[in-house]
Amino acid sequence: MAGDAPSKKKLIFSINQQLSQYLHKNNRQTSLPLQYDDLLRFTNSTSLINADGEDTLWETVYYNELDANEIFPGLTRIYALLKTDGDEEVLEHLTVARIDFCTFGNTKPFRIRIINRLNDNYDHFYVKRADASRVYGLEFEHLLSPNHITYLVDGKTLIEEHIAGIPGDDFIANNLDDTKFNQIRIAKEFVKFNERCFVRLLGDMRSYNYVVDITPDIEGSQFRIRAIDFDQQSYEGWKSFYLPQYIKENNPIIFLGIKHMSPETVKQYQLEERSLIAARAKTSSRRLDDLFKVLLKDRISQPAKVEQLKNELAYHHKNDVFLKCSNMGEIVLTNLQLLLQKEFIQSSV
Repeated sequence: MAGDAPSKKKLIFSINQQLSQYLHKNNRQTSLPLQYDDLLRFTNSTSLINADGEDTLWETVYYNELDANEIFPGLTRIYALLKTDGDEEVLEHLTVARIDFCTFGNTKPFRIRIINRLNDNYDHFYVKRADASRVYGLEFEHLLSPNHITYLVDGKTLIEEHIAGIPGDDFIANNLDDTKFNQIRIAKEFVKFNERCFVRLLGDMRSYNYVVDITPDIEGSQFRIRAIDFDQQSYEGWKSFYLPQYIKENNPIIFLGIKHMSPETVKQYQLEERSLIAARAKTSSRRLDDLFKVLLKDRISQPAKVEQLKNELAYHHKNDVFLKCSNMGEIVLTNLQLLLQKEFIQSSV
């Protein structure tokens, strides 16, 4: 069947007029001093190597003096728009320290490092090609997860804040050998993260597509897993693609869960997270309704993938209501409504 595996290259879908109006209404759309294409004017680049001497697959890019004099001030103004609602008083202390370019991502992002000269503290933000799928993913993250997201859109350009945390692959390699108490908390958080992804159909949560935020607590630590890649918001047709538990890179955390948690405990955490998602949906009901009014009329996938996913979810949930869906928006809404019903018992298939 078409779509049995993730696509090698995801299609980029443009932001239509209805989505643009939604973004404007919710202060996500603004006029930017630079566009994504302006950053493509770099003259040369070098591979960015990490502290261990490994290639990060990012390239640090360089501009001639004329372009740098235009681009760098524009980037600091964008940072001010993102962080201080455009308050330009902060600009005199900010400078661009480095610009990195990623060639393998769907949106081919630029990562901008900004330095505050007053204290040498630095921060990052990203400049990407605008993709409707990603915008829907960012909005669902903002409305249905415990994490607030800051981003801006202008035409074909998307600006995103940096999401701080330990990259998932580094966390799995270096942080799982912990106390039993913390291991249980890690496994618990992964169950909740898995549920958040599946309810709103966010796919491709391989370990390098999320970060782990660690907060020291009275006893042990608290862990929060946060998605950082939203390109695969309800695009693929493969149901398991939306369940991080089935992605092999996450197996070490899955094994912690098998070691420390019973199936009954896992179900309890799933229900807890669904209750929290339902509460967030209720709090943001007006904005969520507006978002679905746009999404239900939009095209963010291909017909074969829509057909596959609705059939796989109908089988998974033992519910033929999915077979009536005609696009990805309807599938997302149906999945959300079904999983947030208090009396619904989720299949373990």
